Amino acid sequence: MRDVQAARGAALTEDHPEPTTAQRPRKRAVLAGVALSVLLLDVLTKAWVVAELEGRRAIELLGGELFLRVSRNTGAAFSFAEGATLVFTTITVVVVVVIVRISGRLRSAGWALSLGLLLGGALGNLADRLFRSPGVGRGAVVDFIALGWFPSFNVADSGIVVGGILAVLLSFRGIEVDGTRQGRDAPPA
Repeated sequence: MRDVQAARGAALTEDHPEPTTAQRPRKRAVLAGVALSVLLLDVLTKAWVVAELEGRRAIELLGGELFLRVSRNTGAAFSFAEGATLVFTTITVVVVVVIVRISGRLRSAGWALSLGLLLGGALGNLADRLFRSPGVGRGAVVDFIALGWFPSFNVADSGIVVGGILAVLLSFRGIEVDGTRQGRDAPPA
């Protein structure tokens, strides 16, 4: 009888494994790795375009469909609310703190990727707001990727958009940050 109960318990554990304490650090490592990758790529590309393209003619690519040119944005995405840099600096700091706090409950690889993209993008643009002219908390974000029909953006913006889309998809699928499914206690897909 004891063997049957043990076998049932083992089957339940295989179907619905309990999250191990090691899962949380691994998912946080994914979040941190993705965030650092996005941040590094953003900082390096911005440094390159400022050094090589600022004050120069735009580089035309793909038959004029894509341009590389430096522009400065004191607002939010797509130059929304220009001049509100201090407000967006404060909002970004709050977003970074929220993501770091949420990471303590993180057990979903999808959410680790999403939050890593969001965090890396937020930190990339925050670095511009903190360290670029005209001063701390008021600096303009460097944008350099321009499609003929779309506002200029940068690597950080791309991370934020892709991370946001992924967060929406995970939410629609009912996958929670802790790896459970909304309304069910099943492991995520």
